[in-house]
Amino acid sequence: MKLLTTLFAAAVTLASSHVLAVNPVPAPKQSAPLLLKNATVHSVVNAPAVQDVLLIDGKIAALGTNLTAPVGAEVQDLTGKHLYPGLIALINQLGLIEVEAVRATRDDREVTATNPDLQVQVAFNADSVVIPTIRSNGFSHSLIYPSGSLITGRSALMQLDGWNWQDALVQADVGLHLSWPRMSLQTGWWVRDSVEQQQKRQAEQLAQLHSFFQQAHAYYLAEQAGLNRGKDSRWHAMLAFFDKKLPLFVHADDPRQIRQAMLLAQQYQVKLVIVGGRDSWRMAEELAANKVDVIYTAPYGLPTRTDEAYDQAFSAPGILQQAGVRIALSLDGFWDTRNLVFAAGHVTRYGLDPAAALRALTLDAAEIAGVADRLGSISR
Repeated sequence: MKLLTTLFAAAVTLASSHVLAVNPVPAPKQSAPLLLKNATVHSVVNAPAVQDVLLIDGKIAALGTNLTAPVGAEVQDLTGKHLYPGLIALINQLGLIEVEAVRATRDDREVTATNPDLQVQVAFNADSVVIPTIRSNGFSHSLIYPSGSLITGRSALMQLDGWNWQDALVQADVGLHLSWPRMSLQTGWWVRDSVEQQQKRQAEQLAQLHSFFQQAHAYYLAEQAGLNRGKDSRWHAMLAFFDKKLPLFVHADDPRQIRQAMLLAQQYQVKLVIVGGRDSWRMAEELAANKVDVIYTAPYGLPTRTDEAYDQAFSAPGILQQAGVRIALSLDGFWDTRNLVFAAGHVTRYGLDPAAALRALTLDAAEIAGVADRLGSISR
């Protein structure tokens, strides 16, 4: 049964603006049954229909027409109102950054390049004043991740109505995040490094990346054989990865980066998710054939090449969907997550089916995060 926190009704009455200026008190757990009558239910898995929804103990207990209210239940008539699943914002740093220009309010990255043991949820600030602005646009959950270079750490799915990070945590260790080294070369007047220097740095970063995975795999094999005589927190955090329990989320835009990431995922036989994916439309068929998901973060992007159409960034989600790639939409940041609903509507004018756009913020996002059995649709 799906969690109650997946539901957002248009029938909710907003408080006055001065109340919304501060973080609201989290709602208590459901203490009595709640029957929502005659709502137009957008379940995501089925076509919209006028139905009743019964909620008991924070979960959907029944879904249908003419449901009978249990004894002691609260009944709300939502005639003319629309009921959607709570939206899921994948890939952001909500609760990790409060004021970008103030270093003391940022807890979004570590300084070293290999941090597979970093668990980002412990840094989540459930009392962030940014959170109410995101919730007011229908988002109930957020997948937060640590940024940085190379292996940045593990992401966590948080619900946005909690007292603290423990209260907000829905799923830890959603994925291992890797920022793939740049493959393109910069030649503008502002670039200090020569082409040769850039190529050397890229080669060094790639060598460092592959060396890390080789060493981590050697530690894994030694652990399996009972040969390890100590415990390294970084290597130990990689055990779940080599056991195929920790998907690989690679932040990459360039097709060369994406193809190299696919080779790495194939080498260790792990699930791959591309984050960013600016140029993923160029290899949509290849991604679909390899069952690689894409969290697309440039629905408002500008053309990156002189020969690209003005609307290339807007049309990329539709190209990916038509090729059979499972996608989620995201705006990689924190405060601008509030605009993601508008971005989803925007790309539907450039080839993405409206139903697919809704799935990209609900069920498909939940599937990519591995929580579709609990979130993402209005169903039992």
